Amino acid sequence: MFKRRREAFMKAMGQGVAVIPSAPLAHRTADQDFTFRQDSDFYYMTGFKEPESVLVLAPQHPEHQVIMFVRPRDKERETWDGRRSGTEGALAQYGADAAYTIDQLEEILPRYLDNQSTLYFRIGRAAEWDERILGMVQSYRTKARSGVTGPTTIADPAAILHEMRLYKSPEEVDLMRRSAEIAAEAHVRAMRTTRPGMMEYEVQAELEYVFKKRGAMGPAYGSIVGGGDNATILHYGENEARLNDGDLLLIDAGAEYEFYASDITRTFPVNGRFSPAQREIYELVLESQLEAISMSRPGVSFMAVHERTVEVLTAGLVRLGILKGQVPDLIESGAYKAFYMHKTGHWLGIDVHDVGAYKVNGEWRKLAPGMVTTVEPGLYIAHGTEGVDPKYWGIGVRIEDDVLITEDGCENLTSGVPKAVDEIERLMAESMTATR
Repeated sequence: MFKRRREAFMKAMGQGVAVIPSAPLAHRTADQDFTFRQDSDFYYMTGFKEPESVLVLAPQHPEHQVIMFVRPRDKERETWDGRRSGTEGALAQYGADAAYTIDQLEEILPRYLDNQSTLYFRIGRAAEWDERILGMVQSYRTKARSGVTGPTTIADPAAILHEMRLYKSPEEVDLMRRSAEIAAEAHVRAMRTTRPGMMEYEVQAELEYVFKKRGAMGPAYGSIVGGGDNATILHYGENEARLNDGDLLLIDAGAEYEFYASDITRTFPVNGRFSPAQREIYELVLESQLEAISMSRPGVSFMAVHERTVEVLTAGLVRLGILKGQVPDLIESGAYKAFYMHKTGHWLGIDVHDVGAYKVNGEWRKLAPGMVTTVEPGLYIAHGTEGVDPKYWGIGVRIEDDVLITEDGCENLTSGVPKAVDEIERLMAESMTATR
């Protein structure tokens, strides 16, 4: 799989040399680092999980098209910090044609840059790497009289690489299905275990227990577990409040399995029963989500799905008396954005907000087989919102599924989590009865 990706990338490059560094180690406190997570582009091309590494692709080189710079084997450091593949592993296990230790980068890399006109490297991601790579490029000015030239153009590899990542291979789809299955099981567990009086972080613990228990690397992003008015904060992350009887609980959480993310949001009543006002808002969001999923098929633009969601939500807000006026006028003025301020979805893959352009040549991209997108409309009515009936205050609802675009429609990867009102209430009632 990784070999095919490198070959496809090099074919698209044609000439030149690409330099793709690994993610850096990130300092946490004192002598502790954050748990290392590999750079998504680097992992996509190599499957290599170690820091302090660089991938070099040189499609025109007569001997070495795939070159890796890695940490050397070191018995003492491996005792303290874990095993290293070393240059031997880069050659034997990761498909490198040549491998060097990372301390040789400044010495060896110029051999591959010599007489190459284009360097593929992402400027602006890390100042240290910018300085190192630009220093090498600038050094060719002093070599001009010797007849050796260097890159005169620096191109962003993302133009090729991120387009590749947008379309998922069958192997990737299998990994994403598994990630989705794990996250779905976790959300069901959250519904089964939530009770009035629990803390938000207790529910978070139930979710993330399932992630790890089922073999995921952990959460794909910071889990959002917001009860009551906290659910109206889009990226709420404290997860420290008590869950009150009568409140809704919004959970936005996904698993990361073999580097592939899932992303699910469900909203349900802490006590297991929707109030009439909660049900009205919830069923409006669900109506818009089901409509958006039904539209998600090849040939439909990314923005068309969002626009249809906005139409359904705006009409519903007028019907409930939360907005007043004509639906087209309210959409044109953006009045709905007081309650729905984000897009209906985003690409999903190795990154939870995955790469890939949303517009091509100025036009919104059309969905195509192999793409995976989220579908996640919501409505958020914070406590004290002026002009809104207080019965709706403190209600935040988002419903999110992960959708794979197929040849003739779409596949909902996260359908294993209930979202119809009666299904949620029945599941929670069964669990509460069993507990009693």
